[in-house]
Amino acid sequence: MPLKLRCRNLMAASVLFYILLHTMDVHARPANMSAFKDKPPASKDENEILPPDHLNGVKMEMDGHLNKDFHQEVFLGKEMEEFDEDSEPRRNRKKLIDIFTKVDFNKDRSVSAKEMQRWIMEKTEEHFQEAMKENKNSFHAVDPDGDGHVTWDEYRIKFLASKGFNEKEIAEKIKNNEDLKLDEETQEVLESLKDRWFQADNPPSDQLLNEQEFLSFLHPEHSRGMLKYMVKEIVRDLDQDGDKKLTLSEFISLPVGTVENQQAQDIDDDWVRERKKEFEEVIDSDHDGIVTMEELEEYMDPMNEHNALNEAKQMIAVADENQNHNLELDEILKYSEYFTGSKLMDYARNVHEEF
Repeated sequence: MPLKLRCRNLMAASVLFYILLHTMDVHARPANMSAFKDKPPASKDENEILPPDHLNGVKMEMDGHLNKDFHQEVFLGKEMEEFDEDSEPRRNRKKLIDIFTKVDFNKDRSVSAKEMQRWIMEKTEEHFQEAMKENKNSFHAVDPDGDGHVTWDEYRIKFLASKGFNEKEIAEKIKNNEDLKLDEETQEVLESLKDRWFQADNPPSDQLLNEQEFLSFLHPEHSRGMLKYMVKEIVRDLDQDGDKKLTLSEFISLPVGTVENQQAQDIDDDWVRERKKEFEEVIDSDHDGIVTMEELEEYMDPMNEHNALNEAKQMIAVADENQNHNLELDEILKYSEYFTGSKLMDYARNVHEEF
């Protein structure tokens, strides 16, 4: 069976599992469809050296799903984890007021689109800095001789060791060019990682990755070349007619789950509605009904200032009850769940006193 068809079959099966699993939680993040997913949670060692499934501050997941937490990630930055649903509401309200005063750069007690754009770019940069910090630790984990470069063999030895294989035995087999006797799933993951590895190897290609190239390997959003590669992979998975472009029907056709359950059907309906809106209003920038790789690349580029401005306008529009195209404190508190994921009770109480 061709690899692409096999991937689509695996994808459909994963979607069916997701719908069955989440019929009691319609707000859960869609399951990721890559070969990394259908297994127990990754160990600490795996998490250190595997490319993450989710990229903070990027509008689309590696598997083509929309990032459901994007608004919160670009509004909260590294403070995102501090807004816990179980936290004391008054404490969360105070933190949100503090954020509002920082976004309100000119201190006129309202947030304009330009101010929100500036804030989004700052928070995105925080995610970048966090990724670079994590990458430094990950690189040291796969660079045992500390020479500042990692070979593909060094990496796959560490990867297989994190999967439970004996590191010394694997290293010896690779040295002697022996068959590693891997199961099919592990072999597929390795092949995917190898392709990604060589894409991250900047020209002139030397089949070694330095720390910066390893960052691109783990976080493609940090490299224009790897962002192109990520887009190409997403289009390949969604493109049904092979023209390397996406129509609306192709973009909304995943998942195709048909489950005799109203709640599961609601999930499918939400999926189609959200993706149709994003395709028509945001991704298809020239509104010709076709999304090219270039349009998808621009859409996914986290440091695109034009995208940040559009995102700022969209975020303000959600809470702009007085329709003045700015965001006031009472509006952001009322719509706190959209911005932070945490719903505040009695949001308006004592607002002016606290502010």
